[in-house]
Amino acid sequence: MPVSGPKELFRGILERESLRPDLNRAIRGTVAFMLPLLAILFGGLPADVAFPCIAAHTISLVDVRGAYSLRLGLLLVMSVVLSAATALGVLGAESLPLALLGSVIVSLAGGLWRHLSSEYGPGLAISTGLMFLISLSPHTVRPDAIHPALGALAGGLFGVLLQVIGWPFHPQHPLRRTVAESWLALADFLDAVASEGEGRHEAIVHRQADLRTTLNQTQAVLAESNALPGNLPRHLEQLNLAAARLTLRVIVLNTSLEAAMARSCFAPLAAGLAPVLASLSNSARTVALAVVSRQPSHLAALEVRLTRLENLLAVLRSQVKSRLDDAAIAGQLDDVLQQLEDQLPAIREALSATLDRESERGAFSLELFDLHTITLRPLAASLNLRRRADPSLVRHTARMLVLVAAGVIVFKEFHIPHGYWLPFSMIVVLQPDFGSTRKRAAERMLGTLAGGIIASSLLWLHLPIGVLLAAVTVTIALFSYYVKRSYGIAVIFITLNVVLLLEAHQPVTLAVTVERLGCTLAGGMLALGAAFIFWPVWEKQRFPGIMAKAFDANASYLKQVVSRLEEGMPHDEDLLLYRRSAESANSEVFSSLRRMTADPQSRREGLDEAAALANGNQRVTNALSVVTVHLNDQRSRHPDVLARFREVCVEAFQVLKAGGAALDASFEALESFTFPEIDADHRDASRFREPWVYPQLARIITELSAMILAAKPRGQ
Repeated sequence: MPVSGPKELFRGILERESLRPDLNRAIRGTVAFMLPLLAILFGGLPADVAFPCIAAHTISLVDVRGAYSLRLGLLLVMSVVLSAATALGVLGAESLPLALLGSVIVSLAGGLWRHLSSEYGPGLAISTGLMFLISLSPHTVRPDAIHPALGALAGGLFGVLLQVIGWPFHPQHPLRRTVAESWLALADFLDAVASEGEGRHEAIVHRQADLRTTLNQTQAVLAESNALPGNLPRHLEQLNLAAARLTLRVIVLNTSLEAAMARSCFAPLAAGLAPVLASLSNSARTVALAVVSRQPSHLAALEVRLTRLENLLAVLRSQVKSRLDDAAIAGQLDDVLQQLEDQLPAIREALSATLDRESERGAFSLELFDLHTITLRPLAASLNLRRRADPSLVRHTARMLVLVAAGVIVFKEFHIPHGYWLPFSMIVVLQPDFGSTRKRAAERMLGTLAGGIIASSLLWLHLPIGVLLAAVTVTIALFSYYVKRSYGIAVIFITLNVVLLLEAHQPVTLAVTVERLGCTLAGGMLALGAAFIFWPVWEKQRFPGIMAKAFDANASYLKQVVSRLEEGMPHDEDLLLYRRSAESANSEVFSSLRRMTADPQSRREGLDEAAALANGNQRVTNALSVVTVHLNDQRSRHPDVLARFREVCVEAFQVLKAGGAALDASFEALESFTFPEIDADHRDASRFREPWVYPQLARIITELSAMILAAKPRGQ
């Protein structure tokens, strides 16, 4: 096999990075920060360097998904908000009462941004807090200088320009990258399925939850674009649907494999299964790359991968039939593998429909069809306009208000030169739940400490201005690259950037590093203490409600599946909605569990039982998904048995929600339930569904019984 040269290696890295927004974001962020900085330092632009640079950098880092009007509308609104926050800070720069009033307004506004949008709100809340606190600090203003608010607005508009200027030249429509994220999430899930070792099940659970969240987000974005002209939104929706259908088959395959792995004859199949899963993962990533790049070469690469995958699936099916000694398990695996193979032409067709090769001849893509309808309606459609706010968010806003106001008093009264680092650290660190706050506090403190140590060593070098500006460029680029990938690493580079930037203005002593480190540590500890003491939100209190919703979603999914088994109805779009609802609810449950593990030890009582309920509920969903792929027009020969099965299972879900003495009765009902013998003329797994369906239904009974035992108080 020939060794790849530097050119091929660089091309591979570039292709992988093009699937993620990090590289593009780093380029935009660097240009947005450095051009205003150079214009002010060397171009004679009369402005305070902080406001246009930070505003431009903030806007350039936003990754907006969806139609162009959504992007433009959100970016313009954010620019105006940053300018307003700066004006508010300028008003309070010389007056403590006005400063406190401004801190209250900014804190309440931050809660509002988080309520309106869980995706963009937190970032906007942090950015407005930073702009307000910097403008609140005492600083020298040139008589002819542009007002800081106007400088912030100009910087924000420059950031918008950097976002917009790339749209005609980028090969992807804003919807394309969104769909690519679904396929990347599917590839990550496939990697988890192919993994081995003790952490395999946990990795699968987490990746499956992430995949369901991504599919839901993509579907929501595509739904907002249905009214757009042209066929591209519909084609992309079909490609995303192909990812969802392939996901279902992979989940069913993994569930079937769990039964087959217990057989001694499974070991020889492992060698044939590994390349199939690897090929599926590579194919999913190729789809993501092709839909973003629109290059015919990537479509051709997918054709080759799918051809190889078809051959690998054929070989594995042959091995399953010849090596597995259980006819039912072998038949089920063979059927699932056949269904996977049947999905490949649909993937090829759906991807081809999104690649308009004729449009690649022009410099401007014909897909930029909605720029003439610049309205805020798509933005409004993506907002949470419910009047009732989440109680945990209300408490978070109240904590933030008190902390920021206290921080403002400290740095104004004690005249700390860069004292805004204290309340700003609180804004960054404090999160609605304690677990996230603790994680963010550790990242910011350790990152600031590491960056401060490096920066302190650089101060002794007395670097010339050209080298300093080059270092500023590198650090802001690395910060922009890592800020959403690894916040702890990003903090190291932003700390370096701050010290180097100050050094470019005037000689900086070690006191600046110590001051930033002290303010960051104090702010982080205060935020952590506030999350622990003042109106804490413990995940243990929220988990039962989240788990109850997952029980309800699974019960509804089960009722729909059983009714189709009874009546002989195939899988349809309505059932897809029930499955999606159950998987989304499970995703929320595991997110809650992750937050619970970060709570203090004293607040994690019952974590093991909660995890057992979550995993059991997930396995019930997966078993139901296995049944759905075997639905056909055959009516059940035992509708009374299915009716009883539905009754005891739905009752078990209701009892799991309510708890109490009814747990024992439900457990007895589950344990006493048995399925009839499969009729002699329906035992052929290659022709009838009972040999595949009944074991999955029996598995559901077992999982529900185990969940009831987990829900019972200890000692009973």
